[in-house]
Amino acid sequence: MQPELVETGKLQRQIEALLFVASEALSIKELAKLTGAEQSDVTVALQKIDADFAYRGVVLREIAGGYRFASAPAAREAVEAYLLPPKTNLSPAALETLAIAAYLQPVTKGDIEGIRGVSADSVIATLLDRRFLTESGRKDVPGRPIVYKTTDEFLETFGLRSLDELPPVDVDAGVPVELALPIALEETSATAAAVEENDTFPPPVETTAAASETEPLPSAV
Repeated sequence: MQPELVETGKLQRQIEALLFVASEALSIKELAKLTGAEQSDVTVALQKIDADFAYRGVVLREIAGGYRFASAPAAREAVEAYLLPPKTNLSPAALETLAIAAYLQPVTKGDIEGIRGVSADSVIATLLDRRFLTESGRKDVPGRPIVYKTTDEFLETFGLRSLDELPPVDVDAGVPVELALPIALEETSATAAAVEENDTFPPPVETTAAASETEPLPSAV
């Protein structure tokens, strides 16, 4: 790559155009191949793009091992008001299934059902449709069930650069872990809402030996 091409900003403009038209994140290696530039020059150009777009409505994000343009967090409300995407809502069952797949992948439907204790057919179909899960071959056991893993769309949606950034889970603690996931839950029933509002049960009634004693029945006259 000739130095004058870097200095005149040609490489930066090429990268900006590629990131604009790309439907997925592009790695430094891919950008270097597409532009014919050295990876070190691409890295410098990306740093300049990041600085130039830092306070704009579109920003540069590093996602799933690559880079792409995304709407700025400060413009989130306006973007959501325009898009109104119904598919950003996931039910508690879908989030639970997605969490199991993320931490234990690759997993089969049977693995998920064994943990959740209920059928996972419809939930897995939803996650596949929204491209949070994808098929990843078959498990080498009788019946050869399909195994599933998370996708780059999953990483991007939850703001993760890789699966290594998933919150740690202490599986031996026996205490449920609540993850702050940036996807709204679907509205539940009034009963579920009431339980969530008052999530503590009334304390058990203490009984004493005196209270448990029964008074003698009156003798027959």
